[in-house]
Amino acid sequence: MCRYAFRDYKPHYACFKCRKTFKRKHLFDADRDNETSVEAKCPQCQSLMGNMGLDFESPKMKDEKAWEHLEQLYSVGITFHSCGCQGPGYIPNDKEMLIKYYDDKIFNYNKELVFWRKRIEPTNQSEVQKEINQHKEKLWPIPSELRDKKTGIVKNEDAINFWIERIKLMEEKLKIIK
Repeated sequence: MCRYAFRDYKPHYACFKCRKTFKRKHLFDADRDNETSVEAKCPQCQSLMGNMGLDFESPKMKDEKAWEHLEQLYSVGITFHSCGCQGPGYIPNDKEMLIKYYDDKIFNYNKELVFWRKRIEPTNQSEVQKEINQHKEKLWPIPSELRDKKTGIVKNEDAINFWIERIKLMEEKLKIIK
């Protein structure tokens, strides 16, 4: 069961400059008439803080290497958000593991790209059903908006563009890290 479902917890924010963490009330709780979001600023240095999620545990203030790694994680969008059921998922422990994580993703996305480049598009519903039975693990990552509304067919060109965009995104994140 979701441990965060029954109670409203304060989100954890981190200031990478001061190497401090703070919990902050939801803006909605502080001003119920205001539905806009205001960025969290560090009470000490006034720089913007990162919303790290409810599962975040901060390292000691003196552990510069750990804080640097957390800042790298945050810069590529890896945070500690979850509903509380299974935790935030895999979070690499250091820079080398983070680089390997994205390299592995790029490798796997390239394997998907090879499949879609070699694939022969189905032309009728029986071929679509046959493909679903044989290659459902290749079809499910493709967003439903890329499927034909009537037949459910995914065009090779759309799937290839989808995987190319995913690869580019991972390469951009690698550039940020390195």
